[in-house]
Amino acid sequence: MSESAPQKRPRRWMLYAPLGLAAAAGAGFYAMLQGLQDGSYNPRGVPSVLLGKPPPDFSLPALDGVGLPALASADLRGPLPGPVLVNFWASWCAPCIIEHPQLMRLSREGVAVYGINYKDRIPEAGAFLQRHGNPYRRLGRDEPGRTAIDWGVYGVPETYLLDRQGMIRWRWAGPITADTLENELRPLLRRYA
Repeated sequence: MSESAPQKRPRRWMLYAPLGLAAAAGAGFYAMLQGLQDGSYNPRGVPSVLLGKPPPDFSLPALDGVGLPALASADLRGPLPGPVLVNFWASWCAPCIIEHPQLMRLSREGVAVYGINYKDRIPEAGAFLQRHGNPYRRLGRDEPGRTAIDWGVYGVPETYLLDRQGMIRWRWAGPITADTLENELRPLLRRYA
């Protein structure tokens, strides 16, 4: 009796695996392009589990030397006099400089802008506001970054829009540019006014 050697199975399927992966990637890319055309896909949009919900509980100390009240979740509970923006920022953040003129403009127009200074040093944060202007009505200091984690912040700058009832209605990751202000934010400010 002789032992038969195990039969080798054809491994043709391994030849088709890369083709299948390439086809799946191509289909995903095509779907993304279609979404860009019809507006259903926003490459800058970052999903948030907080949309449609009140902000998480937090209580932050004031930024010393700026003369603004501290910020806590109680300040964001409705009813609010109008829509409120909550902006996470830092003095070391270059994109924060890009968005700052838009925040100043909104503040001059009467939009309530509340700030959360993220992992920053107090003197540098104060100098930033002195140099570029202060758009904030309230300003909390999130030195350890715990509040940002609770909000789901990916990085600064990041901005949230709350309606009059204190519900989060919009999230923008990255700087608010003039284009973002006119095409994304202004329609929402009118809607939730």
